[in-house]
Amino acid sequence: MTNIREVATKAGVSVTTVSRVLNHHPYVSEQKKKAVLAAIEELNYYPNINAVHLSKGKTHLMGVVLPYTDHPYFALLLKGIARKALEHHYKLVLFQTDYQKRVELEALQMLKTKQIDSLIICSRGCEWAIIEEHLQYGPIAVAEKREDQPVSSTYVNHYAAFTAALDYLYEKGHRRIGYSISRTNGTSSRDREQAYKDFIKRHGLMYRPDYIIDKCLYFEDGMKVIEHIQSIPEPPTALLATSDQVAAGLMLCCHQKNIKVPDELAIIGFDNQPIAKMMNITTMEIPLEHMGENLFEQALREGADSKEVAVSLIERGTV
Repeated sequence: MTNIREVATKAGVSVTTVSRVLNHHPYVSEQKKKAVLAAIEELNYYPNINAVHLSKGKTHLMGVVLPYTDHPYFALLLKGIARKALEHHYKLVLFQTDYQKRVELEALQMLKTKQIDSLIICSRGCEWAIIEEHLQYGPIAVAEKREDQPVSSTYVNHYAAFTAALDYLYEKGHRRIGYSISRTNGTSSRDREQAYKDFIKRHGLMYRPDYIIDKCLYFEDGMKVIEHIQSIPEPPTALLATSDQVAAGLMLCCHQKNIKVPDELAIIGFDNQPIAKMMNITTMEIPLEHMGENLFEQALREGADSKEVAVSLIERGTV
């Protein structure tokens, strides 16, 4: 592979002159510039991008950690991140983790070794202490509430959003309310669980663990939820699905089993994904693309700041 010294020798100039031509420096004579460009073409020279990054101290690469790329929630977050990356001439390095800590650690290691400039963590499986250890190596932005930590965050107050949805169902006359969730050990999941327990206590309702169905993330999981609640002697009359995909699956399954929505079962989804609009599903709207844009902006700069994004109830035909 041709190096910059060979180009300089071929053109009869110094290595510094070749470097100036490559970096479009204005103080190079037209004669020398032509000689360097001719040598580059003849030798088929391409700059060593790693060396360029090393000299500039920037890779213009940003890492993005997300568990799945095929789920609309993360796809919309990524859409917002990618839009801003294009505006700022950044490339994205995606780490699809499936919540495997090993992959998250690979992303953090790339930040530590300066292979990427910064990192966005959309959802994590690693303990927070591990993330905290790597804050010294470059900007990290997270999609969770971390106001007490020296890290940038763009987040939803899941406790407040879940409480608002539960209160709405209560006002509509529902007293037996359940919910489906993707995983029980995430920060957002714990906030939702606490909101649910506080809601039950505040209204003097019975806490029913069998009204909580986990490992529900995709459209096809709606069938699992319906089959579960039908096996309960006193099933819930309303469900919160923490994904519009699951809410849409619930709708289809209810149609197949002749369960009337909302008369026999009320449904609220989350995110306001396109499928919720198409199927007229009441949902809690989360501005995911805006979240993604803000996460990118935060990961672009040093320092820590936090931003809570507003969640709003979109009333449609399932409650």
